[in-house]
Amino acid sequence: MNREKVIGILGGMGPEATVELFRRIVARTPARRDQDHVRVIIDSNSKIPDRGSYVFDQRAEDPRPALRETARNLERAGADIITMPCNTVHYYLPELRRAVRIPVIDMIRETATILNESPVGLLGTDTTTKMGLYHKAAYERGIDILVPKPDDQRIVMRDIFAIKAGRNDSLIKQELLDVAHRLQEQGTRAMIVGCTEISLAISQADLNIPVYDALDVLAEAALREARTSERMTEPVAVATTTPRLAWAPTPAA
Repeated sequence: MNREKVIGILGGMGPEATVELFRRIVARTPARRDQDHVRVIIDSNSKIPDRGSYVFDQRAEDPRPALRETARNLERAGADIITMPCNTVHYYLPELRRAVRIPVIDMIRETATILNESPVGLLGTDTTTKMGLYHKAAYERGIDILVPKPDDQRIVMRDIFAIKAGRNDSLIKQELLDVAHRLQEQGTRAMIVGCTEISLAISQADLNIPVYDALDVLAEAALREARTSERMTEPVAVATTTPRLAWAPTPAA
């Protein structure tokens, strides 16, 4: 009998999103008793410096040393695969994959592989939208991504930080839905919830178009990989040195 893999969660970005990923993994596990669940090791390292700030200004505190060390902590603790419930941190994915000997699941690519519509709207951080983290993966499948206009993107960022600060109320939800509706008016046929804080605020029940929640996708991918006997295959890591615009995002017209 093949041993189930141990899921590692590189968390703390933010802590509530980390809790939510674990909750969704548990909720998706068909279990009648404790022993039917997969083993999960969580390192919720909320001391990791802001991931987005360093992308745009290398004078900011570098999050990479803390990210590498937290990933290695999970590996030493017995994790067989690593998940990261933060879209923005996937900018550093190639470097993190070089730092450990175990696979790191690419939440963004996993999400892109299940997209069926085009164009798809994207709600995420400045880093996720401006650095094109979803654009390249979606483009490989012939799918276009639409991002909010600058004024709307400022609203999204304000709401993300409000949720991180513990304010996840009806006003925040409505503001995010208003941005989503304006993307729909520009032709968006589906929506990616591409920030794990936004995953805490809106869901498929809130929109009349398909919603692809990256946190849901990550939970499902983690369970799939934990229960397969084959080792995950990963693309060759490409070094990321100086932060730069990786893809030209398409703002809503």
